[in-house]
Amino acid sequence: MLNLERLRTLDALARHGSVSGAADGLHVTTSAVSQQMSKLEREVGQQLLARNGRGVRLTDAGRLLAGHAATILSQVALAQSDIEAQRGEVVGEVRLAAFPTAARGLFPAVLTALRADHPELRPRTAELEPEAGIRAVLRGDVDLAVVLDWSNKRLPVPGGLATARLLDDAPDIAMPAGHPLADRAEVGLEDFADDDWVSWPEGEFCHEWLMFTLRSKGIEPRIAHLAGEHHTQLALIAAGFGVCVAPRLGRGPVPDGVSLVPVRETMRRHVHAVWRTDADRRPSVRAAVDALRAAGRAVPGPAGAGPGAPAPRS
Repeated sequence: MLNLERLRTLDALARHGSVSGAADGLHVTTSAVSQQMSKLEREVGQQLLARNGRGVRLTDAGRLLAGHAATILSQVALAQSDIEAQRGEVVGEVRLAAFPTAARGLFPAVLTALRADHPELRPRTAELEPEAGIRAVLRGDVDLAVVLDWSNKRLPVPGGLATARLLDDAPDIAMPAGHPLADRAEVGLEDFADDDWVSWPEGEFCHEWLMFTLRSKGIEPRIAHLAGEHHTQLALIAAGFGVCVAPRLGRGPVPDGVSLVPVRETMRRHVHAVWRTDADRRPSVRAAVDALRAAGRAVPGPAGAGPGAPAPRS
């Protein structure tokens, strides 16, 4: 009989494409992955891996079995969901991830609600950027992730995931208080063609969005500084080192010396929850989704500006 944990290892190898990637995804050592695969090859009596340069690749038999492994693991997860749904109790552990401003802007309210409504549930949270959050859900490292995309640049969501819209987040442009445009009622990104920009780190979805958006307006941006934390970005702005896009969700206090001006065109970050469809009936996942939706509804809209109110200037 095929061993479920060895099939899980094969599935991780197929998804990650390398022994080291599978080891990271499964939180084990590379030697543990190799040992599990050797045992699985003995079980099936066929070679499943072949050398490929410095790495490995799946053989035809490996790809065939990996397809079955993915189906089997999905059925196991679905069985777990059905058992939990039949029991109908929101208990055990639920693992949540969110990009940093969503973690700051939503998780305190979500955790408070879950503790009050489901005291036997143990939420665990982590910060993950959107694409990493989706990968973690697909791997089973987390049960649910809060992710984002922009009105002009969508984040691809693979098949097998369910989604729920939580809120729309409107950004402002943050600039030094003495900037010539600081007293404007609204601005466009093209107004800052000659400014230095403070951006998210290269490779992050929001950095790629900023580059895409500015270039679509005929601007080759001057990215002077990269910072993952919004508070770091705003501190650089306060010190006079450029401008940045400053979404409102989870923004918190704005340093002295920074002015915030709304963006003229309709520009939104769409914030979603994503989870595996085979976990859709788990009471713990449904409770987490309901709590996130409630927290999203409670955020003044567009996220942090107050209903119909302009964004704060400083």
